[in-house]
Amino acid sequence: MLRVNDKISLQDWELSEQFVRSSGPGGQNVNKVSSAVELRFEAERSPALPPHAKVRLKRIAGRKWTKDGAILLQCDETRHQARNRDIVRERLVDMIRKSLIKPKYRVATRPTLASKKRRLQAKKHRGAIKVGRSSTSHDADG
Repeated sequence: MLRVNDKISLQDWELSEQFVRSSGPGGQNVNKVSSAVELRFEAERSPALPPHAKVRLKRIAGRKWTKDGAILLQCDETRHQARNRDIVRERLVDMIRKSLIKPKYRVATRPTLASKKRRLQAKKHRGAIKVGRSSTSHDADG
């Protein structure tokens, strides 16, 4: 069982781990030992996650989300299988915690008339400075 927070714990049947050969650090030992970890989390079927969190989790996971609603995470950062396993589990917990946070609702606003005028005035001022830098004279007749 993997604990996410006080209310959410993932059951063992939701997670499956597979150990594969790593392309990461380890020298010639990489060719002999399966130290990389592939973690599969059945997110779509998980009873622990609320529906709104599943929708956000799908967006957060991106390409890691499979067609059948699972999340595939892989880690081959270290030479140690146990440490890679801890890293990949922590990544999954972080993703789930991020999906539980409801994003702030943004109210669209329009710029005020005064802010529009200030912006245009600043642009005119910068343009005048740049014209003053040029060596050629800019007359009205062109």
